[in-house]
Amino acid sequence: QVQVAESGGGLVQPGGSLRLSCVASGIIFSDYAMAWYRQAPGKERELVATVGNAGSTNYVDSVKGRFTISRDNAKNTVYLQMNNLKPEDTAVYYCRRRYQTGDAWAQGTQVTVSS
Repeated sequence: QVQVAESGGGLVQPGGSLRLSCVASGIIFSDYAMAWYRQAPGKERELVATVGNAGSTNYVDSVKGRFTISRDNAKNTVYLQMNNLKPEDTAVYYCRRRYQTGDAWAQGTQVTVSS
């Protein structure tokens, strides 16, 4: 059974940076595309970025050029480097396997962008 644990969130000023990490267990990590999602207060959860098992990446338009998703298969870890953060990036960020829709959501990590 797959388990993930997100970390790295916090409070940051506009224009600042954070690096989120997500460690997965219970799966052959390198076999799966992984993704970061986020959910802002009062809004639907949205897909932010995807990294394929071979390293290809995709981003929602609102974060292109600011966020970078990457993976380290030796550490079973997927990262989200977030630069030039904006108040509208404030949300709980979650990671999950991209295409296995039956996976449970973990607790996520809170990112708050505010001056």
